[in-house]
Amino acid sequence: MRAKLTYVITAAVLVFYFALAGSRGVLLIGTGTVLTVTFGVAVLILPVIGLWFLWKNTQFVRKANQLAAELDAEGGLPVDELKRTPSGRVDRDSADEVFALRKAETEDAPGDWRSWFRLAVAYHDARDTPRARKAMQRAIALHDGKHVEAA
Repeated sequence: MRAKLTYVITAAVLVFYFALAGSRGVLLIGTGTVLTVTFGVAVLILPVIGLWFLWKNTQFVRKANQLAAELDAEGGLPVDELKRTPSGRVDRDSADEVFALRKAETEDAPGDWRSWFRLAVAYHDARDTPRARKAMQRAIALHDGKHVEAA
């Protein structure tokens, strides 16, 4: 719940910032000189890109959460079997062991979104966020029935 609240607050602050930047862009365009119109358009592009990025990330998180709920209902969520250090961090060797199991599972069933979801969790536990995101994107695409090219 804390993560959702943090995400909502961050998104709200970003939307406020985008609105503020956008209003400044409109004011610059309103002055009518070539220079200010050029700067105004440039300033308006940033909030548009930011809103698009925020929308895509929100959709990604929503879809990943839907997959997690579906997998949980099936009883297929990965069990947290990772060893932890005294500080509570995941032990790297333990994460690597679980990752190897999840990778083998995914290689055995490359068209199963469930194995890709569990692989994404293993990547995340191994602190490989870019690959975790790509694996989750693949899980989402497979779940939605979209054709996915081999990696």
